[in-house]
Parts: sequence; C-alpha cells; structure tokens
Amino acid sequence: MFDNLTHPPEFIVRPRGQTVWEGKTVKLHCTVSGWPKPRIAWYKNNVVIDEKAHPDKYTAESNYNMHSLEIKSCDFLDTAQYRVSALNIKGESSSVATVVIKKHYVVPHLSVSLLDGFCSEHGVTFETAIIDSFEVAFGREGETLSLGCTVIVYPTVKRYQPDVLWYRDGKALAESKWVHTHWSGEKATLTLVHLNKEDEGLYTLRVNTKSGFQSYSAYVFVRDEEVELEGVPVAPLDVCCHDANKDYVVVTWKQPAVEGSSSILGYFIDRCEVGHHHWAQCNDTPVKYARFPVTGLIEGRSYTFRVRAINRAGVSRPSRASDPVIAIDPHDRAPGPSAPFTGMIKFTEEDATVGVVPGEPTDLVVTEATKNYVVLAWSPPAQRGHEGVVYLVEKCVAGSECWQRANTGMPVKSPRFALFDLAEGKSYSFRVRCCNSAGMSEASSATGDITVGDMLDLPAAPGPAVATRNTDTSVVVSWGASKDVKHLVGYYINYTVAGSDVWTPANNKPVKGTRFVCHGLNTGESCVFRVKAVNAAGYSHSSLESEAVVVKAGIAIPDVPSGVHLMEAARDYMVLAWREPAVTGGADIRGYFVDYRTVKGGAVTCTSYKAENLKENLFYQFQVRAINMAGVSEASLPSAALECKEWTIAKPGAPHDLHVLEVRDSSLVLLWEPPTFDGRTPVNGFYVDIKEAVAGEDWKGVHEKATKLKYMKVNGLIAGRSYVFRVRAQNLAGVGKTSAVLGPVLALTMPGTHEIILDVDDDGVISMIFECSEMAEGSEFIWSKNYKTLTDTSRLTIVTEGGKSRAIFNAPSLEDLGIFSCEVTNTVGVSASYTLTEAGLKRLLDISHEHKFPIIPFKTQMAMELLEKGRVRFWTQVEKFTTGCHVDYVFNDAIVENGEKYQMNFDKNSGIIEMFMDSLAVTDEGTFTFNLVDGKAKGSTSLVLIGEGPHFVDYLGFQVTPECNVLLKATVRFYDNRVLSMTLSKKDAGVYEVKLKDARGKDKSMFNLTEAGYQTVLNELFRVIANSSTEISVKSTEHGIVLYSLITYHMEDLQVGWLHKEAKIAHSDRVQCGVTGEQLWLKVNEPTEKDKGKYTINICDGKDGVKRFCDLSGQDRARVVGGLPDVVTIQEGKSLNLTGNVWGDPAPEVTWMKNDRELVSDERYALKFEHGKFASITIAAVTTTDSGKYALLVKNKYGTEAGEFTVSVYIPEEEKKKDSLPQCMMVNREQEIKICCGEVLVCILPVHHVYTDVLNLNDEPGKNHGLLSICLCQHWVKQLGVSPFRRIIVSYSTVVVAWFVVCVCRCKDVWSNQEMVDFSVCCFQLLLSYLLQHYCGLNFRNTLY
Repeated sequence: MFDNLTHPPEFIVRPRGQTVWEGKTVKLHCTVSGWPKPRIAWYKNNVVIDEKAHPDKYTAESNYNMHSLEIKSCDFLDTAQYRVSALNIKGESSSVATVVIKKHYVVPHLSVSLLDGFCSEHGVTFETAIIDSFEVAFGREGETLSLGCTVIVYPTVKRYQPDVLWYRDGKALAESKWVHTHWSGEKATLTLVHLNKEDEGLYTLRVNTKSGFQSYSAYVFVRDEEVELEGVPVAPLDVCCHDANKDYVVVTWKQPAVEGSSSILGYFIDRCEVGHHHWAQCNDTPVKYARFPVTGLIEGRSYTFRVRAINRAGVSRPSRASDPVIAIDPHDRAPGPSAPFTGMIKFTEEDATVGVVPGEPTDLVVTEATKNYVVLAWSPPAQRGHEGVVYLVEKCVAGSECWQRANTGMPVKSPRFALFDLAEGKSYSFRVRCCNSAGMSEASSATGDITVGDMLDLPAAPGPAVATRNTDTSVVVSWGASKDVKHLVGYYINYTVAGSDVWTPANNKPVKGTRFVCHGLNTGESCVFRVKAVNAAGYSHSSLESEAVVVKAGIAIPDVPSGVHLMEAARDYMVLAWREPAVTGGADIRGYFVDYRTVKGGAVTCTSYKAENLKENLFYQFQVRAINMAGVSEASLPSAALECKEWTIAKPGAPHDLHVLEVRDSSLVLLWEPPTFDGRTPVNGFYVDIKEAVAGEDWKGVHEKATKLKYMKVNGLIAGRSYVFRVRAQNLAGVGKTSAVLGPVLALTMPGTHEIILDVDDDGVISMIFECSEMAEGSEFIWSKNYKTLTDTSRLTIVTEGGKSRAIFNAPSLEDLGIFSCEVTNTVGVSASYTLTEAGLKRLLDISHEHKFPIIPFKTQMAMELLEKGRVRFWTQVEKFTTGCHVDYVFNDAIVENGEKYQMNFDKNSGIIEMFMDSLAVTDEGTFTFNLVDGKAKGSTSLVLIGEGPHFVDYLGFQVTPECNVLLKATVRFYDNRVLSMTLSKKDAGVYEVKLKDARGKDKSMFNLTEAGYQTVLNELFRVIANSSTEISVKSTEHGIVLYSLITYHMEDLQVGWLHKEAKIAHSDRVQCGVTGEQLWLKVNEPTEKDKGKYTINICDGKDGVKRFCDLSGQDRARVVGGLPDVVTIQEGKSLNLTGNVWGDPAPEVTWMKNDRELVSDERYALKFEHGKFASITIAAVTTTDSGKYALLVKNKYGTEAGEFTVSVYIPEEEKKKDSLPQCMMVNREQEIKICCGEVLVCILPVHHVYTDVLNLNDEPGKNHGLLSICLCQHWVKQLGVSPFRRIIVSYSTVVVAWFVVCVCRCKDVWSNQEMVDFSVCCFQLLLSYLLQHYCGLNFRNTLY
C-alpha cells in the first residue's frame, strides 16, 4: 500500500530566470511535489551552493512544498545558470533558471572600449572619492543619529548628479518616518530618527556614476534603553506581519539579546487599529514562540502590532510597532457580498443560476503546531458561486469518530485558522467545510493525526568561540554554525572582562554569519566571548567560551621595503641595501627575502645583503620583501639594472641604513651605517645633507667639518615641514657617493610624546625613566648609550613594568657620562634621549646625598640671650620643616622636660625654637642641644657653656649594640671621640674615668658601672637580648617535643621563665628547660593530652619582660598507644598478624621496621594503616628468618615514637630436644630462690606462681620457661636513669640464665654465703647488662663491685 503512495519529485512551479541591476537581490522560487518528501539542493553552474558557509550571500528556505533561494547584493559574478535539484527514493528531477546581473554603466550597444568606465554621453570618465567618512557609531534607543560622508566626483559636469544610495545589511533604505536621507551635491547624510534596535547593522553608502560606483561601509550599534525595573528583559525587535487575511494575520518577532535576571517566560502581543491610540492585548497567556497567529480582526481595517517580553522580574518595554497591515484576503476579491454567519445555516430559494452550493475545500494542511496553538491552512473551493463563503472547522480526537465544531462562536472568512485551547500531548485530526447562502459543502479530506506540541526544536549550541585581535577597540569573534538548526534567526555575541561574571551583549540584533567584529571595547582589557543561537523556539545554550584575548591592534603584514640600491660590486658579488618598511605591521621585522630571478636562501635580518656567486659583467635586478610574524609583504619595486663589475674607485661607497629617532618640532636624530666599500683608504668622516621636501630646494650641509660619529642631532627644523636627508662618507681620496635619500620626514612632535626624566628617589637612587602610551604586543624598551645598544649590565639595571621603563645607575661615576637614549620597538618611532654631563652628574650626586641623609636647615644656629632678672633664653630658627617636626631639648646628653627650671616653645609658624631658664648656676655648665627629627630628616644645633679649653661635648656614657657589646663612649671637643668596647660581665663592674688635659685646661668625665649603674647597663643589655629573640619554634625528637627560641647572646644573669596556660612550668624528669648556646629550650618528653595549650616564654628586659608565644592546642605528637606485645613466640609455618593502635594530631606517618631496616608491603609482608588509628602487619607462613627485633615507628611534626617487640620462631623438633635435657639443670618448680645484697634483690620465681606485679605465663607441657623479675632500687635508678620497678621478662632458655641457675643449685651447700653472694652478683651484672642493652637500649657499664 505504501508503494502506491510514493512517487518521484515533480516540479509544479519551476524557477523563473531574472535579469536585475547590480546591487539588487534576486529570489528564485519553485514548488515541488513528491513522496517521500524530496530533498532540495541548489547549484550555481553545476557547483553546489553552501548557504551556511556564505550566509551573507545566500539564503535557502523550504516551507512544505515551496522552496526559494535568495541571492543578496548581486554583482556581475553572480551571473550564472542556477539549477535546483529534487531527490527522493523514487527518483530525481531538476530545473534550471538563468540569472543575469547588469552593471549600472554597461549599455548593450557599447563597445568593449567603453566597458572601462568611459561615459560616452558626457565624454569623460568619472572618478569618485569618499572622504570624511563616518566611523563605527554607537547610539542608544530613542536617540537620533546622523551618518555622513563627503563625496567628490571628478570631473564636474553641469546638470549631472550621481545616484547616492544608502543600504543597511545589504538592503536599500527608503525614506520613512524613521529614516531621512539628504544629498547636497557634496555631502551625503543619513539621519536615523528615534533609534531602535532594528536600526543596528552594517550601513553602506554607495555612489553610482555612469563610470562605475564607489562605496563605503561602517557598522552602527544601538544599545538598549535603560530599563525602568531592574532585572526585566529588554524589548523584542523586528515585529513583522505575514499571511494577512480577512480576519487573521501571523505576527513574528525576534527575541532580545538580554533576557534580564531570569529567562524569558513568554511574550504578549498587542494590536492597535490605525488611527487609534488604544492598544489591546491579543493573548492572555504568554507564548514562548516568537510567532503568533492573531485572529478576530475586522475585515478591511488596518492594524499595527507590538510585542512585550516577560520574565519573573516583570514585563519589558514594548517593541517598535510593526508596519500597518490590512485585514483582507488576497485570494478572495470577489465583488459580491459575503454571507454573514448567524450561528445557523439558512436556506433560501433563489434562481438556480444565481445560488451555487460551494465545493469542498482542498489542500488542508497544518502549517504550524505548538503546545499553545495549531494553525490550519487550505485552498478555497474551485466552485463557490458569485458570493463569498465562510468556513466551518471541525476537530476529532484521535481514535474516535466524534467530530466537533471548533469555531462555534467565530465565523472564519479566510482560508487560515488558528485553534487554541487544545490539550497538549493529545492527537487530533481536522477537516473544513464551507458554506454560503446556497448551502454547505461536503467536508474536506481530514488531516492526519496531529499531536499538540512544539514542532520546532531549540537550536543546538554554536561551535566554540574564537576571538582574535583586530584594533585597539575591537575584536573579531568567529564560531562554528549550529548544527541541524531549523529557521535560524541568527546569533547573539556576549563578552565579559576576564575574571568578571557580568556579561554584556556585543550586538543587539541577531547576525546570521559565523564571524562578527565586536566594537566599543576598552583598550588593554582582557575579554572572553561566547555565542548563542536563536530561532522562533528560543535561545540555544551558549557556546564554549573563547580564550581571553587582550584588546589591542592586530598584527599585520609589513609595508613594502623601498630604495633598493647598490652598495658595492666585485667580479662575482654585489652588496645591496634598502630602506625598511615605513609601517612594520605592529611587530618586529624578522628579516627580508632578496629576489633576483630566484629567492635567496633564508631571510636576511638587516637592511643589506651580499649577493654572491654572480657572473661578471652581467646585469641584475633585485627586489626585497619584508617578513614579520603576520606574514611576508609584497615585493618592493625592482631595482635598476645593476652590472656585476668590480669597483676600482678610490673614494668610499655610500653609507646605508639611514633612519631617524626622536623626531620633534625643531629637531631629530639621524643615524646611519658606514659604507661596506671603504675605497683605497679607511673612512675618516661623514657629511650630512638636508633639504626641504619641496620642488626647487637645494641640498645644504648640516655641518662644515666631517664627523666621525655615526649619528647626528639635526636642529633648526621648522615644525610642520617635511625634510629629506642623505649622508656622504669621506676618506683620504675624497668624498664618496651619497646614500639613498631618506624621507620625507615630518618635523612634528607627536601627541603623547614623552621625554626621558631623571629621578632621584627617597633612598637616593638615581635613575632615568621613559614612558610609552602606545605599546603594542611584543614592544620592548631598547636602551642605548651613545646610540649603541647597552650590553654591560654592571653600570645600569633596567626595570620595565608595563609602559614604563627605568634605567637605574648602579654606581654613578664619570664613566656614565654620555648620551642615553631609549627606543620602543613596534611603534611609530617612539624614542627619546638624555645627555648626562659632568655638571649634571655632580648635581644628581648632591641630590642623592641629600635624599639619603636629609638635614634640616637652620636659618640661625643656637644662640643665648640674657634677659631681665638673670633670665636666660636659648633660641634658634629653622628654615624648612613640616608640621610633623619634633624637637628634643638636651642638656649634657639628658633630655630635659618642660617644668619649673626649663620652659620650651616651638612656634611652627615662624620656625623659632626657644628654651628659657630663670638663672644660670655652676651646675648648668655644659652643652645645650636642640635635636630635631622631621621624618627621615634630622638636624641638631648646640651651644656649650664652658671655657675654650678641651672639654667634653658629650660626657661618658654607654651604648649597647645589636651584637650585645657594651660601648662606653664620650664626645670630646678638639679631639676624636673616645670609645671603649666590652662584653659585659660582673668582673667589668667599677668606676670608669676619662681625663682631658692640655695647656688650655682640663676636663674629666666619669661613669659609675657599679650597683645601680651596672644594673642600668645590664637592663639595657637584657632589653636588646630580649628583643632579639625569635618566635617559639617546635621540633620533634624520638622522646617528645622541643620548644625553642633563638637569641643574639646569652648571659647567666638573664632570667627566662616558661609558662603553660599562663601557669609557671615546674621542672621535672619529663619537662625540662635550659639553654644551649643562643637557644632557649623547653623539652617535653612523652607528651600527653594535658600538655596541649598555649606556651609562653618570658625573657627579662629590665622591665615587664618580652614574651613569645606558641599555641599547641589541637596538636598531639605521634604515639603507639597499645596493641603490641613485648615478645611473640610462634611456631614455624603459622601466620602472624599483629595490630598496633596509634595516635597523633596531625595523623602520623607509619613505618614498620625489622632489625632497623624498613619493611615494604609485598607478597610476604602485608602492611596496612586504617582509619588513621590502626596499623597492622601480617606475615604468612613464618620461618626462622622472620625472627628478630621489630618496631612500629610513628611520626608527625610534633614527635616520633617506636613500639618495639621481638618475634621468635621455633621449630617443634628443636623444642622437644630442649625438653629432654637433665632435670638437674632446671630450678625446682616449687622452690623460690632469693639472693640479697645490700640494695639489690634478685628473684627467680617458678612459672606457676602468680604475682600481681609480675607478668604470668602459662606453663605449657614440654616447655620449661620461667620469669626473671629484676627490681631496680633507688641506687640503681640514679645510675641507669630508668624508672623504678621496670620488669624485664626473659626465657630460661637463655644460656646465661641457665648457667646461673645450675651453679646456684649445685653449689649452694658447698659455697659459703659470701661466695654465693659474690658469684650471684657477678652473674647478675652480666645478665643485667645484656638485658638492658638488648631490650631497653641502655648501656650499663658501671661496676657495682
């Protein structure tokens, strides 16, 4: 049955060929039938057209069986044969249409010679230039914006004016209430009244003449008007009306770029009759689609529509109103009146020739289906009489046969109808009847089952955004087109400054291409871009964000080199030179390619080249191309024909590589390189010539005598004039060839030009600073001395940050005299220089010294005046100071305060400092001093009230240095200062005296370093020591933790106290404190929870003390808290599994050791550490090699501890042999042997005895084991340093123990008591030494007897 329905494609309407003018838009239409639905493809001259790759040129649309291809802004190259192909499984069909594009100046009868632009009508060729053009413009909704250009058409012909046209996005603009154009004959102006987002786009001015056309384009951006309520969306745009009928119209719009603080929930559509001002809302429920059928219109009336968006924050402003649309059916224009619908069908008798029952409607289809509505469309019946008809729409739920009238309350006059209030998800079928006054037709064929739901999906996210630099204020963004998107409206581009989460729209009108230039950005900012697609269903997800790109001018290919000329020639080579490009494209010139017939090797890095392996007496031409990171430039103009012939002239060749720096209004610096050909003698000088770059000017020498330098500063230029330069070299034979002419160079100081600034900072550091505000990517500051790049960093240190470079003098001296210059690469000649002279250097050094050691200047030194009644006034006046200036009044090194004896005053308005005394006494003889401190600046003035003989200005006093040395010193007038240095101790106590004596007199000074004097010095020493202490540090040892602080120097009298939780720490065996060298320490052995908390060390400083703190709250040293035995005896072949419980904060690191070697988890040893608390070791099938000393080592930052145990693996056969030994070697099981000697008690106990203080081992059959309990009394505790009552458990199988027991058992009746005691003690010492070393790690070396 399916095969009966299928049929191949068939063209119902074929595309029609068209001929249009250049710049117009062509649209080809066709209608194709076929089942299954055919796939349509368009071809140009048999080449498939990819409209997605060229969205700005082609637009292909398919609506059901109707297809179209739109060709925009046609030019002559669009003239071609266009073929449309339709293909399905039953076959293929195609149709061809020819499109011819006519140029404005092409006339069919013109000859070929006229096609070059010659206008035969006026006998001239018109040339058009557009100047003073408009740039990229920005406006805001509601504003008025004007664009204008000056147009020059040459030659001028009377009564002839060109055609001036304006376009927006390739569509011609016509005069309207929003758009006004004006042409004055010289200036073209476009005015956009009350801007709206619809006005955003690429604007093009096109000037058509009879010789061709000229155009200019720039983009206009329209920003949204400020919203009244924060968070609401902005207004939709591009509201249009489609498919208008008698009572029905489809309204479409585009979604806005900004949804607001939340996603758009839907849209409200408003309508207004033309001539009225009342807007009526068309829908009660917001619609999500950007397309809505409006019904209920009154036939013959005109309407305009607008749209508002809504989100959770509120409703947006309304969009710009659409163009008016008339409610009239274009397919039904019969003059007869339509039968009004009254809710019932009334039949009247009429003449058979007048009343005709209409036929059934045909071609019923569902044109749109969303979850809000379904739109039906059909064709009117062919037979409907001479009067109008109305339509009755019926619906039926899928699976039932019950048809219901859908438009019971509304007559339908148009062959379109929108059904609302359908149940989403249900399926319906529809049919239509029509009726007139003659009757009702049969029902049309029913549609298939249509499920109510969205038929249009949201677009897929575009491909990743890629941003590239363009200009200082724009970035080019490109992206991949959304895949499988239907009815794409366009793309919105958003950007944000890197590190910010605020996204800003780059365009407010969707663009259909996959490339967009985002303008209006801030130079130097780092921006990130993303793109989202939009169609009638809504927005796609945003694309992947681009990488951050800095807004800077992009790098371009450099300009063409110029001035290729010959420098030297020989039999088989020639040396060439040329001028570098005027514009480098924003990047360094990396090299040059030299061509002569073929390209020579790699790039040349300088502006000269030696072409070798040439043939003598042949002529060659050369051209040069420059290269930078953006690419290779066009080739220069070819040089003149140059003969490869050896030069024999005596004079030198021409200098080369002329260039200028530091161009200013009245001066510039010219630099050059010496000639490659010196002539017969070396070059000994250069001449520089100059002239203005105007016709008729002669060359003038800049200087009379030749210069040996390769640079010259040219002065006396006139601002705004252009100059050219050349250089000649000379040797003993005379002046050689002139160089290639450099220029013209405009003498003008560019805006924003900076000079090198000399700076001396507050620390006296001398530096040169140069700033550049035009830095490009890759730009560098190049510093030179005497125009030679600096390579010696021992004299200058260069520091560059952003657009500022600082050259710091390391040690300024006469070696630094010269011309320092700085040039910025990748800029248009940004450079400056500074000449450092000997006088200038001396001035800088003086300033540097003043900044390093500032001195407060005095207008007058301290003077004394005698006032009435014996009153004395000491005074001085300060020349320069700030309000923060402070004065200390000193008498004989002691600061005196304002009181009964002294009255002080500092008038900061006049700078006068005064001190008054009521009278002078003998005790007032000495030195009066005013010490001033003003920030870093200091000043001092003194007056001595004493005879003119030798005397002390500063009496003997003391000073403690940071190294804790005590200096006794005195300042003596007419002599050097006297200083005595010592490391203070009690033996230094005493009275120190210094005596002065000469012919003029004598003086002495004493210092009492006993009792109070000694304590004063000691307190000052304590203060220095205490303040030198470091913060408390913590380190761990195997026994615990150590807290310590370092000081500069330690002495016995220094009092140090340790506190824990603000309580003084008592000294014990576990907690100890002391000093080692310059380290003050506190040791805590085996710390517990109680040891946590705040620790304080209080170091005496002669007053309240200096405190350092350390908080050990929440910290715990690593410990093994249990779970491990001391000895493990296990039979060979068994599995051993031991678990130790560990503790520590932070969680400790766990290591298992065997015989002091670390174990690694493998097939034999299974090592685990679980929950930070349980460490386990498992040995499967132990052997005798597993016997040994094991340890569980735990460690964290606060301490280390080891849990040790011994593993003994025995073989059952060997145990049996041990049990077979004679009974005489065993101690009687029922006997308890005690040997006493002074404070030593040795107990050997039978196995089956149970004591509370001794570990009990079960007596297994066949094994003779016992316990040796050794109680160490106080005397031994002091010698061994171990805790009392430590038990040591050992097997009787130990040889020493067995020997001791045998001897005691056999000889106890023969030996005397003293002999027995002596023997027992000797054996016990040997046994104890072994046990303590083997099990406790203690070395017992003392001999008790």
